[in-house]
Amino acid sequence: MIKKMSPSDNEFDIPAKNCQRMVILGSTKVGKTAIISRFLNEKCDDQYTPTIEDFHRKFYNIRGELYKLDILDTSGNHPFPAMRRLSILTGDVFILVFSLDNRESFLEVQRLKRQIHETKSCLKNKTKDNADAPVVICGNKCDRDFYREVQEEEIEHLVAGDEQCAYFEISAKRNTNVDQMFNALFTLAKLPNEMSPDRHRKVSQQYCEVLHRKSSRSKKAKDGDAYGIVAPFARRPSVHSDLMYIKEKAVGSSQTKDKGCIIC
Repeated sequence: MIKKMSPSDNEFDIPAKNCQRMVILGSTKVGKTAIISRFLNEKCDDQYTPTIEDFHRKFYNIRGELYKLDILDTSGNHPFPAMRRLSILTGDVFILVFSLDNRESFLEVQRLKRQIHETKSCLKNKTKDNADAPVVICGNKCDRDFYREVQEEEIEHLVAGDEQCAYFEISAKRNTNVDQMFNALFTLAKLPNEMSPDRHRKVSQQYCEVLHRKSSRSKKAKDGDAYGIVAPFARRPSVHSDLMYIKEKAVGSSQTKDKGCIIC
């Protein structure tokens, strides 16, 4: 039986720069959850279940340094525009997904890309922080090329001239280009590419002491010394917490500028 860790068992500081939130956005039935499943579990469930909002958390120890990645898998229906805006405000890196056989889903990605730029620009005007957000656009279901409704020229126009944006045609079902897409996303975000699914050793919860034991930042840490663990009891931070985070960021609170994040 795996023991659920209490905060006292698993509480330690991580530098704020190593705490990131990844937000995945797109229309319904484009494969957002399948992509996240590939990222977390290296598998894909063919059965479709509508997503309201799912939250996941992954910890890393990379060459003796700790990282935390929160993952927000959003609803394709966007029933609450204010919540979508909050998701964008609190997001650090973004994945926008459309289906190559569904033109309307591509138009939605165009709208989302504009909204991310506008929302982040608004935040940037209120803080000295760099609010530019790395975005990777995914054209999913490339294994169904026969039904393609979105042409390459349209996609090239969407990403042209944006150094913080990359595009990949993927298949979550067949795991085509998924690892490469995540590697590009973390590179854009100036994060270690060992955070990509194929670049680190996966450890289960009972071995999570690896994170503690190897976080001494020892000079003996090897270049390939990278571990990742999916938190099995992750809970989404409250809306109040997210709003306070944005408020503190907007007012440029000196108290939070150098503060790390706490795993609990």
